Amino acid sequence: MLHFWTFVFFIFSLLCDGFFAQDENRVVFSFGTFQNVSVPENGSVQAVVTRIPTDVSFITLQFHTQHHNATLSYTRVPLPGFSLTAADTGLLSTLTPTQSSLSWFLLAPDGDTVAGTGVILPYRSGDPVPGACNMEFALDIDPNVYVRYNLFETIITFAPANVGYNRGSSPPECDVSTGPGTRWRLVYDIYQYFLPESDLSEQSLIVSLERVANVLSLREHGKKVASLTSNDKSTMSFSSIPGQGVIYSVIVRDPVLNTSASYIPAHTYACSFASKLDDCKTLGKISTKVFFTFAGLAGLLVCFFGHRFFKCELFCMGFAFSAFFFFVLITRTTILDYDIRLALTALIGTVGGVFLVMCWWRFGSVMACVVVVGLLLGFLLASVVFFTPLGDLDVFRSDVVFWVTFCCIVVIVPILFVRWPREGNIITCGVAGAYAVVLAVNAYTYTSLSYITLDILKRFLNSNFSRAFISVPFQDIDFILLTVWVVLGVSGIALQLYRERSRPFFPPSPYLMWRQERERRKTNVLDPSHHTPSFPARFVSRVRQLTCRPEPAGERTPLLL
Repeated sequence: MLHFWTFVFFIFSLLCDGFFAQDENRVVFSFGTFQNVSVPENGSVQAVVTRIPTDVSFITLQFHTQHHNATLSYTRVPLPGFSLTAADTGLLSTLTPTQSSLSWFLLAPDGDTVAGTGVILPYRSGDPVPGACNMEFALDIDPNVYVRYNLFETIITFAPANVGYNRGSSPPECDVSTGPGTRWRLVYDIYQYFLPESDLSEQSLIVSLERVANVLSLREHGKKVASLTSNDKSTMSFSSIPGQGVIYSVIVRDPVLNTSASYIPAHTYACSFASKLDDCKTLGKISTKVFFTFAGLAGLLVCFFGHRFFKCELFCMGFAFSAFFFFVLITRTTILDYDIRLALTALIGTVGGVFLVMCWWRFGSVMACVVVVGLLLGFLLASVVFFTPLGDLDVFRSDVVFWVTFCCIVVIVPILFVRWPREGNIITCGVAGAYAVVLAVNAYTYTSLSYITLDILKRFLNSNFSRAFISVPFQDIDFILLTVWVVLGVSGIALQLYRERSRPFFPPSPYLMWRQERERRKTNVLDPSHHTPSFPARFVSRVRQLTCRPEPAGERTPLLL
């Protein structure tokens, strides 16, 4: 029924062209060729394609803007169910047996001029029809990929497709039971394409969209992340990467006829261009930059001098250990502002660092402190393991399997430290200290290496994050920072191993040294130091010497008054 009304609206639009020609902009499209279109304020543009070959059964029009909404409509006046408003919009029109031309209408919904790029793609009768079995969205046939995001994940959703059919034929039923001749044989390939890092320009987006607009170019340039059958839910979750442009698209395949069709690609930066406080161009908060700048400087010190200045190293390790888990706790249990949470995290981290130093100072248990250091290195090692494609295996979608495996990797490292405590401590200083430098750089410019630990933090904070794919772009800046990480880490480890080769494994506890000295003086009366006045007595005597004035020469105190 909808196809009949679409045809009626199309005929009506053609009849009205003569009356509205003075107000209507007309743009003629060619198949597969991108066309830049500017929609005037409070106006509309008619997109037209002519000379449609007879073997084409349906056509899609897609129109993209960077962040402004545009309305794409079957009719001159947008109607519910016959139009769509978004930054990435697309419509699919089926053709009648004798139809050789087609038109749509582009409008600016917010009253401002909207500029974007569009393309028209033809499909034949054997190709699947994207979104033809839509039961969720407004359009009867909806070939669009819908994207929504939050701090943790980006979720894409699309309507199921149907098998292809000839012009003028009735479409196959969508609710027919499974079988080789129904839509249930179709397979959906999910693709992801990353824009250049830190590039928020509109030109970069347009060039990228041209690379993934159709089936062939999407397979060539995009990254296939998953395949869904018709029995699976038509939705997929990815890790959010604020400030990083990503294009998502879907190819529906008919394995029986070996044909395919592409949905309308959609893009996101996982941030808002309209926000007045923290938009896509000013993502880095001042508080975050200050926090990680100090963390980077401390990491650089620990990387090269951590074992030599053992108390400073323990403070930094205790700070990192306590700050991470407190941030998780306060984020899950409160709704405080981010800056307040970061300030409290820094405070608790300082307390944790001081506590670890005082534990070593009072009890002198080096192994207990080294275990904490080993857990930190184990956490970083486990995070690196799950940052690789291993982390996207289906088995690790289970929280139980993931956390058991993660904890096993974390615990193994401190066990090894029992045998080689000094070497393990120095390795931790080099690896963790150098990574802190990478995080400091990330506060000023985007790098995917920050997601080594950020993905684990997201999984701590969001119970549903386990279903998200954690793939991130690995581009030039990431290779540069990976090299910096390796060079700093190896240099710091080699320098400390060389410098500490002839020194004691660990410095002694000051408190235990003081107690041993006191016990030695009490028990060994033959030791000359036993008769040396205590430090408080010596201090008082010295103060008296400095404050008492010497007697003038020639004066004597009489013996008798």
